[in-house]
Amino acid sequence: MDTKLDKIVREMLITARVGLLLKASFFGNLATRLKLVNADEWCATAATDGRNFYYNSRFIKMLKPKEIEFLFGHEVLHCVYDHFGRRGSRDPQLFNIANDFAVNGDLVKHKVGEMITTVPCLFDRKYEGMSSEEIYDKLYEKAEKINISDLLDKMIDEHMDGEGDPNDGSDGDQEGKGRPNLSPEERQQIRDEIKEAMLAAAATVDGAGNIPAGVKRLIQDMTEPKMNWRELLRMQLESTIKSDYTWMRASRKGWHMDAVMPGMKLDPMIDIAVALDASGSISTTMLKDFLSEIQGIMDSFPAYRIHVITFDTDAYNPAQYDSDNLEDICDYEVKGGGGTDFDCIFKYLKDNEIEPKRLVVFTDGYPFGSWGDENYADTVWIMHGTTTIEPPWGQYAYYDEAE
Repeated sequence: MDTKLDKIVREMLITARVGLLLKASFFGNLATRLKLVNADEWCATAATDGRNFYYNSRFIKMLKPKEIEFLFGHEVLHCVYDHFGRRGSRDPQLFNIANDFAVNGDLVKHKVGEMITTVPCLFDRKYEGMSSEEIYDKLYEKAEKINISDLLDKMIDEHMDGEGDPNDGSDGDQEGKGRPNLSPEERQQIRDEIKEAMLAAAATVDGAGNIPAGVKRLIQDMTEPKMNWRELLRMQLESTIKSDYTWMRASRKGWHMDAVMPGMKLDPMIDIAVALDASGSISTTMLKDFLSEIQGIMDSFPAYRIHVITFDTDAYNPAQYDSDNLEDICDYEVKGGGGTDFDCIFKYLKDNEIEPKRLVVFTDGYPFGSWGDENYADTVWIMHGTTTIEPPWGQYAYYDEAE
């Protein structure tokens, strides 16, 4: 390590963090909590483990002041989005590339510093607003046609998600020269620290527009936990059975206070509509899981009718189920199609004079146009293949086979 150079570089890093505090407080607060650690011996650019900001002094010296702010923002978002723990069974190198596209897109959109151009940097506007997983899926689809090595060369940092594993997209051979190797317990502890720091940093921000949408969703999930899709579906469908009050059936709740309270009126027939997105690549397993959940809920109702349709840019393959044939609902097939038009669902319901107590739409959430007629039916959206898209109205939950 060149101590004179390192002293100059540390001043540059400190100045960049102060700049972030003044212009992008969320990023500045999180960047300030990272300890600056010289990593000339093993790191060619920069890296973070969630507690430390590792840097190569010669690399930092090359950058413009605003580019260093961008670099801090880059490391901060790796921490916030927990890219250390979200990889799962995905290809390590391709997922790391997807991570860089995701965070760089957020930084450019929110004008955090200036995108690094001194060296190549991964950025493409077509990935704007997508999560790392969504970007990974798109990259994976065309993996045979893209130059992975070229994309790896454009990564501006090393991703420390493999505990020194040479297959994680970083140089595992450098571990013995000072590259840290964290235990699973240490990584979990760091994740908890980051969550606390993220909430504290968000509280300093004046205006929600200064925080990326993905970060806002994470904060909302931590402060306002959502029900899983099964709980939401059961709650919404079961609530349809208690649709009205009647004086014809007195409630026992009022007996102890010499009062007559109205009882619940049960509809003789409850209509439920289910729309399945043909363009969203619903697997057989997903379909059976989803429909069997509906079957289990509706089977406890006194009388019901379930209208099932497939849709893309039009509604088709209608089927109807009740107590006589409900066991067949899991055999319903969704057949191919292209495009997604939610308006066609509501057109079908109106044309066939179907007014469901609940409309349940199983979709990947990428409509061509509007999300349909929000005033026609109480709608529940079960979103699969995404955890980032939020319907503009209605209740929603993200499909997870593990739940």
